[in-house]
Amino acid sequence: MNIKDTFLSLVIPLFNEQDNIHPLLANIDVALKGHTYEIILVDDFSTDKTVSEIKKVRHPKVKLIELRKNYGQSSALAAGFDNAKGDFIITLDGDLQNDPEDIIPMLRKLHDEHWDVVVGIRTKRKDSFFKKLPSKIANGLIRKATKLNIKDHGCALKIFKRQFAKELNLYGEMHRFIGLLAFLNGARVGEINVKHHPRVYGKSKYGLGRTFKVLNDILLILFQRNYLQKPLYLLGNLGILFFVIGAIINVYLLIEKILGNEIGDRPLLILGVLLVLVGVQLFTTGIAIDLQMRTYYETQNTRPYKIRDITDFEKVD
Repeated sequence: MNIKDTFLSLVIPLFNEQDNIHPLLANIDVALKGHTYEIILVDDFSTDKTVSEIKKVRHPKVKLIELRKNYGQSSALAAGFDNAKGDFIITLDGDLQNDPEDIIPMLRKLHDEHWDVVVGIRTKRKDSFFKKLPSKIANGLIRKATKLNIKDHGCALKIFKRQFAKELNLYGEMHRFIGLLAFLNGARVGEINVKHHPRVYGKSKYGLGRTFKVLNDILLILFQRNYLQKPLYLLGNLGILFFVIGAIINVYLLIEKILGNEIGDRPLLILGVLLVLVGVQLFTTGIAIDLQMRTYYETQNTRPYKIRDITDFEKVD
């Protein structure tokens, strides 16, 4: 494969990045000179002049997707992936901290080493402690809980083979873990060092408060990995465990009663009955959720975003 013969789709979610539009597009043009590409800018309902700045530039390779409201970065990426036409789909932030010059080396690594996804490792990361801490926690937990040994899941600069990006189901704040989601879908994931620049314009939307969101998202992904298609395996096993413990307690108390020992209103009796009831409830809940999952997979055909308008500047007179 000749890299210059491939069509690249750059998907860039934006929220209040008006001052970064011109340098962002200029940097991309320099980095990808001689290549065929499209730039999909997804505006996540910015409240500044981001959209007007994009329309002012009228870049012929830009496709502007305007969302109806602020859905979040995951949904913005989903909108970009759905509209991307490239053989390879590349994600990066619109804050100029990612360097487009790293795209071609990443693409070569993906091709030469037969990866399906390549993610960046931000060397000499130019972020505050309050941005680095959640990333360190998340990266460590993911390495412990999965077989994916990636150093920097939080780097926005990633490159995907088309099919692996298209099949991702992004919602909530899953954008932080799209490399992991692709891995769980069977992708071979590699990594490479990339540059990282300090933010010059605009304000970071990330803070320490998201640490707990990161932890919750990891737990959700691990649940999806192991139990989404069969939640009964989780709830059912817990239900059986509680039921068995409760039954053992009740049998023990029954034997005590047969032997003539007074059991009265012992707390142990209440605990035994409670565990049996909880066990039955968990098991039946697992069956109900299992049926819901089947309904979800058979009927789900909606997207986590709604588009207000799409402007393809290549087709604009």
